[in-house]
Amino acid sequence: MEQEQQGGIRLANFHKSQFGEFSVVKSFNTLAFLTGAAALALLSACQQAETPAPESSATESNGPDAKPGISASQGRLVLPVVAGRPAAVYFSVRNDGPQAATIAGVYVEGSGKAEMHKTEGGSMSAVDAVEIAPGETIAFEPGGYHVMAFDLADTLKAGNATELTLTFSGGDKLSMPLHIETMGDAMNGGHH
Repeated sequence: MEQEQQGGIRLANFHKSQFGEFSVVKSFNTLAFLTGAAALALLSACQQAETPAPESSATESNGPDAKPGISASQGRLVLPVVAGRPAAVYFSVRNDGPQAATIAGVYVEGSGKAEMHKTEGGSMSAVDAVEIAPGETIAFEPGGYHVMAFDLADTLKAGNATELTLTFSGGDKLSMPLHIETMGDAMNGGHH
C-alpha cells in the first residue's frame, strides 16, 4: 500500500497483493453485511412469543392470590386536608364464592400503617375483621366501614394511583388499584 498526500489529506492506494485486489468499498460492504446478519441472528435467537397482557379492569381486580369468588372495585384513597393526618380509603368487596370470607388485614402501598375502621352512631372505632357472606357486597364508604392509612409517603399525590391489599383469614390476598383524590375531588364525585 502506498500513501500520497493531496491537499493535506493522505490518500491510500491499494495494490494487488497475494490475496487479490483489495477494495475499501468491498471491505465496508462486507462489514456492513456481516453486522446486519449478526444483528438479525441475535434478534431471531432472542425473540420470544409475546404473551398477551391480561385485560385489566380499573374497577375490578382478582390477583393471583385472591380467594376464589372475591372481587373488589371502585378503590380510591382520599388525601387528608391537613398534612400529617391519615387518609381514608373507600372501595367495595363482593363475595361470589360458596363460603363466607373474612377480611383480616389491610395494607396500603405508601402508608406506614393501615387499619379497618367503622363509623357507627357518630363515633369511629377500629375493626379487627369484616365478614362477607356468600352473595354479599360490603361497601367501604364514608359513614360506614372504611380504611384509615397513616404515615403517608410524599409520593402519594392526587391524580396518581397506589395499591390496596386485602388479607383474608387463611392467608388469601386480593390487591387492587386505588385512585388518589383530594377531599374536594371526593365531595364532587371523584374521578370515576
